[in-house]
Amino acid sequence: MPNSTEHTDKKYEEELKKLREEILYMGGLVEDQIQKAVTSLVDRDSELAKVIIERDHEVNRLDVEIDERCIKLLALHQPAGRDLRFITTGLKITTDLERIGDMAVNICERALELNQEAQLKPYIDVPRMARISQRMIRESLDAFVREDTELALKVCKDDDEVDQLNAQIFRETLTFMLENAQTISRATKISSVSKYLERSCNQHRRDGDFHGQGKEHSSHESTASFAIAPWRPTDKRFSLSKTSPTFPSS
Repeated sequence: MPNSTEHTDKKYEEELKKLREEILYMGGLVEDQIQKAVTSLVDRDSELAKVIIERDHEVNRLDVEIDERCIKLLALHQPAGRDLRFITTGLKITTDLERIGDMAVNICERALELNQEAQLKPYIDVPRMARISQRMIRESLDAFVREDTELALKVCKDDDEVDQLNAQIFRETLTFMLENAQTISRATKISSVSKYLERSCNQHRRDGDFHGQGKEHSSHESTASFAIAPWRPTDKRFSLSKTSPTFPSS
């Protein structure tokens, strides 16, 4: 007859593994939300923007479910050390991911407005910011699961590039407004999109700061041994009827 303690430990390990998988799943969904939100602006695709706004309910549902799982683990198992840090950091990460999901919704709302007007300028720096935001999501989750201090610090540094792009877009849109008052509405909305992306990257930086505070990081020993397979939009769980185009590189 199996030992009850061994049975409990095995169940506990499975619950920690499930928690890890759910956090990575949520991160993949939020990453896709950001990409498609910006795509809806660049391609002037209002229908895609509406789909992304509606899909935010899935992000919110995952946030609640993961929070409940973390609280249940804390209450039933009273973890300590690495397990405790893994679970409490998971609570924080999902909160940040939910906020980033909200930023994607805000971008879609501005896209719906901008798509009804003549395009003010080519969207070049906004997609660049989106690509950095997506990369920061993946790398912050990598740092979390792999206990990678160097990668966590890199995430923090990547935020500086986003700040520079945000400042550049602000200067460009301000120039439009000063030269032609009729552009004020569109320029303000473009600047808002840039600010939403900058704020989303600030959330990643907060996570990177947290992961990089010391050598003892927020991951369970068993989960660190799992190879991370970075999520891709081809995952059928997140597929939409329209294929997202590749952002311009220039």
